[in-house]
Amino acid sequence: MPDEPTYHFVLLRHGQSQWNQENRFTGWTDIALTAQGRQETRQAAQALKAAGISFDYACTSILRRAVESLAILVDEMHLQSLPIERTWRLNERHYGGLQGLNKTETANRLGWALVRYWRRSYAGRPPALEFDDHRHPRFDPLYAAVPRASLPATESLKDTELRVARYWNTTIRPLLQGGLRVLILAHGNSLRALVRYLEQIPPAQAPELDVPTAIPLIYRANADFTRYQRVALDRLGSDPHT
Repeated sequence: MPDEPTYHFVLLRHGQSQWNQENRFTGWTDIALTAQGRQETRQAAQALKAAGISFDYACTSILRRAVESLAILVDEMHLQSLPIERTWRLNERHYGGLQGLNKTETANRLGWALVRYWRRSYAGRPPALEFDDHRHPRFDPLYAAVPRASLPATESLKDTELRVARYWNTTIRPLLQGGLRVLILAHGNSLRALVRYLEQIPPAQAPELDVPTAIPLIYRANADFTRYQRVALDRLGSDPHT
């Protein structure tokens, strides 16, 4: 995209969480980082800083593992005055009744093909939480201000993409158009959904999409946000426009 103004932004998944380590379905369960996750995030921050990358604004979910990762990054990059917006729309995909279960044990019990369909397909939804299940987000004070009809009991990657894409178009894209350097720090599936949406990857290829913990994904967008290109870490400086 050398002949037109471009915009840069960074996607970053939080560091390893306790339930990542324990191989559990996490979803909207509010789980902390492990020591490894905190170290992964520090290393990501150091790599960004070494590459001359900085930020004017950050967007993250309201889940602890993402909020904690962002706090580590802010400290490591000396960005204490960075404006931060927290939103449930960047939350991890809601895993419904699978939340808290061990992935391997569940696959052995229910079948690997079914569990892979729930985990990796574009449209597959895990079993929904019952309305009175204590794990339902309507019981969590974090979501007291969210309309009850918007709170999921389960989600597919497609469902997750709808809420993430809406937030991209109403909030993140205008920030970029205003010349701000933006960090989006979220989760494996909310970022998978955003990557699929931005790059227009066919749904059939969704199972192959993966976003590892604490590895920065740097993007360049063209002037009208119709094309997106990943950029190597050492090729992007602190200037948001080229």
